[in-house]
Formats: sequence, structure tokens, C-alpha cells
Amino acid sequence: MEMTGAQIIVNCLLEQGVDTVFGYPGGSVLNIYDALYEYRGKIKHVLTAHEQGAAHAADGYARSTGKTGVCIATSGPGATNLVTGIATAYMDSSPVVAITGNVPLALLGRDSFQEVDITGITLPITKHNFIVKDIRDLADIVREAFRIANTGRKGPVLIDVPKDITAAKWEYEFKEPRYANVLRQASEDSIEKAAEMIKAAKRPLIYAGGGVVSSGASEELVRFAEAADAPVCCSIMGLGGFPASTPLFLGMIGMHASCESARATNECDLLIAVGARFSDRVAVNRTEFAKKAKIIHIDIDPAEIGKNVSVDHDIVGDLKDILPRITAKIEPQNHKEWYGDIVIKCAEERAKEGESMADPAHVIGTVRSLMRDGDIVVTDVGQHQMWVAQYYKFEKPRTFISSGGLGTMGFGLGAAIGAKTGNPEKRVVLFTGDGSFHMNINELVTLASYELPIVVVVMNNTVLGMVRQWQKLFYGKRFSQSAPERKTDFVKVAEGYGLDGMRISCAGEVESVLRRAFELNRPVVVDCRISPDCNVLPMIPPGGGVDKIIVEME
Repeated sequence: MEMTGAQIIVNCLLEQGVDTVFGYPGGSVLNIYDALYEYRGKIKHVLTAHEQGAAHAADGYARSTGKTGVCIATSGPGATNLVTGIATAYMDSSPVVAITGNVPLALLGRDSFQEVDITGITLPITKHNFIVKDIRDLADIVREAFRIANTGRKGPVLIDVPKDITAAKWEYEFKEPRYANVLRQASEDSIEKAAEMIKAAKRPLIYAGGGVVSSGASEELVRFAEAADAPVCCSIMGLGGFPASTPLFLGMIGMHASCESARATNECDLLIAVGARFSDRVAVNRTEFAKKAKIIHIDIDPAEIGKNVSVDHDIVGDLKDILPRITAKIEPQNHKEWYGDIVIKCAEERAKEGESMADPAHVIGTVRSLMRDGDIVVTDVGQHQMWVAQYYKFEKPRTFISSGGLGTMGFGLGAAIGAKTGNPEKRVVLFTGDGSFHMNINELVTLASYELPIVVVVMNNTVLGMVRQWQKLFYGKRFSQSAPERKTDFVKVAEGYGLDGMRISCAGEVESVLRRAFELNRPVVVDCRISPDCNVLPMIPPGGGVDKIIVEME
């Protein structure tokens, strides 16, 4: 059947099972938007306030559903506005396909109106990108983009389509999508060696990363940990990949680790890293990190092996294949004495300053009591993000969505929109800070337009909290530009967008206000006032070892 390039794109999206796209129209993608109008009964389009919001929404949709998220933007500034969102997805291995328009082929390279080399710009932050220069290649490029995005180590792919390609006509024929992973099968010898190292260990510790969630290997990890009787700590991306209610869970690892996790990392004699990459926020000091331990590294991406930390044994492949094979080779172990001793000795110390205001732990705990295990929590980046990682007890994968690798302030609102769109039956709450919230506050109009019942909790300390904490610790309390003294009234802003706005001014209002916010089942912004001197603790200073952990601040 002969179709325009734009119709071919939409039909290829339907082939891939796409039911929702996020975007913003413009001149170079008008043909695509015309095709979306034609197929509006089959694909839902969510119009964001800004293209960056569309990229974050596609990312949030992908992380929460396990499907590939899709965003669309026009050429020039529309395309460049996607860049931060694409980089965010790349750093956290999130499958997103970004479709951009461009000027007609004859105008490429002529500094034409709204022309930009978006494939050149995004080359370092995509798994792959394409510019379509022949209508005959279009359908197969779209199909290949989805295959690349959602196989192996997942990540974003960009397709740049000149406007005349979307107008040209060519034959289209339906094809079934193919996602088959072509992965190197881990050898039996490598599985056997890992099993022997685990059986020989007296103090094993599992360090679980985002690969556990993206590979769908949470159940396999639970069975593996139980057989090895090894406690589990998670990176921020791994949270939810192992249930927090089990006795084996020690909390988050890294710079803002729980004391239990920090002590276990320091004392273990075998560290088993699964789907993790030893980032500098985990291995804060690479030479001191797990210095008493041998290290096994299991990951789908061979490029990660030995990149940040030297390891004693590695297995490259899919966790869903590897973990059950190791589990089958280890008879049940018993290490309760060593990690039980850690739990007994390690009483977490929380900062309890500013008692007249709401305490972050109380706020987060109250939200947790109002949420079901499968509901979704999204964060922006900063102190509130770390508090959520520390205090919220995640039980299931794909329930915690946060920018881990890039640390993108302004990520949260778009990501929450994507998560709610992909999971209409689940409650979605966004924790943000006043600094992050200001960055993409314009997406409140998207909440209002689509009546998405998301509860936005703004942890409002009127400062750039994490910046201020570092200035307090390492810069002699020289608070340069970290107290912007903005006069924004978030309740009035919410009302101005047609949303409900509420305020928590003191600790006694936390439970009543949050309960009312959830009961409304409408989009709500809660301005939650907290002290600017609340700190995220414990904290390992940059370049420091566990022995330098900070547990209190004046």
C-alpha cells in the first residue's frame, strides 16, 4: 500500500505496539502531526508545554511500563530542547525513541531556518541515531530504532526525518516487530567459578543496580539472595528491584548510603555486583571501595566491566539467565550472624533539625502509608531525592523513577506525567524541591489539561538544599547563590493553572493535608515547608572512604 512518509512512521509505531506519544508540533513535523490526526483513534498524543517535558515524559513512561517511550519534536530548537531528556535516558539506560523533523534534504547544510545537525549533537548521548535520506529506508529505520532501544543494554535512539521525506510516498507493508536479544551466552565455567566464590565467602554482599529492574530480574535476584543468604544493597537506580521489607535488604549504597549498607560494604569479603556500574556516587573512593572483598561483576554491557573498579571475576549476559544458573549451583548458605550483627550495631542517625517545620522522614513516611506497593514515586534531583531513596520503602520494580546518572533537575514533572499516562490505574506522586520545581513548572499546564491526578509534594526549604549542604560542609558556609529568596507562592501558582494547591506549614499538618490531597483524586500541588538546615545524612564526602562517613552536622 502506498503511503506518505508520515503515514509510514505512524504505521510503524503501531507495528511496535505504541499507543502513546509525547511531543510538540512545529513546521518540520506538520506532516507527521497530520498523520497522527488521521490515526488519532489508535495513538494518543500528549501535548506538553515544552519539548524537554516531552522527552522526560517518554522516559517516565518507559521506566514505569517497560515499553519504549516515544517523543516527537520539530527541527532546530524543538530538537535541541530534547537533548537534556535524551541524555537523561542515556545515562539511566531507558528505552526512548525520539523522532525529530528537519528541513528538506535540499536545504540541509545551508543554515536554513530552524535547521540544526541534531544527529551530530546527540551522537554521544544515544545508543544510535539516524537521519533518513531516502523514503525507501524509512520503515526499516523506524523498526531498527525500536529494536536497538529495547534490546541489550537499553537506551535512547533518535530518528531525524527531513520534511520532504515525510511528504514523499512509498510502498508500506506491515512487519512483525523483532526484539530478539543476540547475547553472548555465559559459559558454564564462568557460572561455576562464581558459584564457588560465593560458597567460599563468609561475608557476601549483593550490590544491585538498575539492570535488575530493566531486565525484569527482580524475582531471580530474590531467589539468588535467599540461596546465598547474602544481604542486598541497591544503587538509587536499583531501588524497587529488591523488596525493602525483607530482612536481607540493607538500604541504599553509596554517598548517602544507609549506615548498614556502608558498614557491610566495608566489611564484606565478597561483593557481587548485578546490573550495576560502580558510578562515582557509589564507589566514592574507588581504591577504598569494598577494599576487603573480592568482586564479581555481572552485567549485560561488556564495556562496564573493569571501567570504574577492578574486579576478580566477571560474567557478561542477561541477569534473567545468569542468576538462576548460579542459584542452582549453590546449596543454601547461612550468613545471618555477620549481617545480623551489622543491623544490631548500626542505628541510623537522622538529622532532626527544624522541629517546628515538617520533617522530611515524616512527610515521606506519611505518603508511603497512603500508597500501595505497586504505586509509583517520581523524584526530581536534590536533597528530597536522597530522602526518598532513604526513607521510602520500595517493594516492587518500576515504582521508583528518578534521574540517577545525569542528575537532571526538572526531570520529575515530565516523568510523572509519562508514568501516570502509562499507568492510569496506579497512584503517582512526585517529590520535588523548590529549586527543581521551578525548572519545569510550566508542565503544570499538562497536568491540568489532561486532568492527571498526580500529587506533587514540593519539599520547600527556599534554598538549593544540596548545594547549601555542600557549601556548609566544604566551603566554609559561604552560601553563594544557594539562597535565591524567590517569592513564588506554589499554592497560588497551582490555582493559576486550574489545580488544587495546599500548604503544610508545620509538623502537625502533615497527615491531614496529605490525606486530603490523595482523597481528591485530582492533580494537587502541596507546598511542604521544611527547614533550610535539614541535611541528608549519612554522607560520605567526595573521595572519602566509609571511615570518613559523616553522620551529624552542627
